[in-house]
Amino acid sequence: MRRDHRFFAGLAGVTAVVTWLIWTGVSSTMVYYLTPSELIQKAHADELMQERGVKVSGNVVPGSYASSTAELLHTFVVSDPDDAEVQITVHFRHPIPDTFNDEAEVVMEGRYMGDGIFEATEVLTKCGSRYEAMPDEADYVDVGPDDGGDGYGSDGYGDGGYGDDHDYAGEAYGG
Repeated sequence: MRRDHRFFAGLAGVTAVVTWLIWTGVSSTMVYYLTPSELIQKAHADELMQERGVKVSGNVVPGSYASSTAELLHTFVVSDPDDAEVQITVHFRHPIPDTFNDEAEVVMEGRYMGDGIFEATEVLTKCGSRYEAMPDEADYVDVGPDDGGDGYGSDGYGDGGYGDDHDYAGEAYGG
């Protein structure tokens, strides 16, 4: 019985240590998105905000995007989704994502500087919640003669078959 007590005490100790390591690891790396309003409030309350990286989510203000050709610098203004009056200026010194536009919803990671500029180290654009459907005419495209009624040609590959003495370009050979 004495061995059982030691085993369970050791097991409880190991469980407690593992639980503590997981909790401290998750809580120290857990970052959620701030809105521009929350960022400004926290920056005024916390002077050390410049030393910590934060993630900010907001909407790009239409017409605010500008880029410098002399240096790799993208500048734009992001507004709070809940209060469009609250805005922050963003500087980003890396290539801008392809999906970035004047009406994009963005998530940025970086530091809020004392001069009111958010120096972003990463900018991600959120995907739109709606996608346009293809036109009805493009749903079914006629790709050539239909030999077997299945839409793929006689062999199911859409090229008339590999055994028809044709090369891949459709030209006859061997006879």
